[in-house]
Amino acid sequence: MIEGLLNLASAFGLSTSAGLNAYIPMLVLALLARFTGLVELGDPWSALTSWWIIGLLAVLLTVDVLADKIPAIDTINDVIQTLVRPTAGAIVFAATTQNTIHLHPVLAFGCGVILAGGVHLVKSGGRPVVTATTGGVGNPIASTIEEIVATLVSLVSIIFPYLVLAWLFLLVLLIYLVVRWRRQRAEARATARSVEC
Repeated sequence: MIEGLLNLASAFGLSTSAGLNAYIPMLVLALLARFTGLVELGDPWSALTSWWIIGLLAVLLTVDVLADKIPAIDTINDVIQTLVRPTAGAIVFAATTQNTIHLHPVLAFGCGVILAGGVHLVKSGGRPVVTATTGGVGNPIASTIEEIVATLVSLVSIIFPYLVLAWLFLLVLLIYLVVRWRRQRAEARATARSVEC
């Protein structure tokens, strides 16, 4: 049970990381599965550990990193990545949960697409603001920060998945507290209006 929960945490972390950069979590997953015992990928996902796939991911990552640093090209890259990042999120989610949780592939793909797609939409929506407010000078900085975050989240998701669980718990708690606070404010306003009448 605990192992399944930790694998689910890894899947969440890797999928959200794929929303920032499709190739970093896939490459981290492939390299750690190939060279360590931290990740065990079953078929067909074990194909990620092939040298051909690792090489292809490294080339695609290089192209993506370079394209994401150039102001006009990064917008075109974000449009292209609208399909790639959710797909990568689906792949890493399914690959990570297959052996322990035995999640149905359609459900695993759906979770990965939603997580990576949501992060990608926020990222691609914020990039034009960075371009407009900095005249394009901030794009390489924002891109580098995104790549660092994607790498750290990917590594933490596999090596320390319990940290992802703690983060998810805090996120759920924060959402609960915000919803509760908004409800209390609405009730207080309604009470204040009824007193005025």
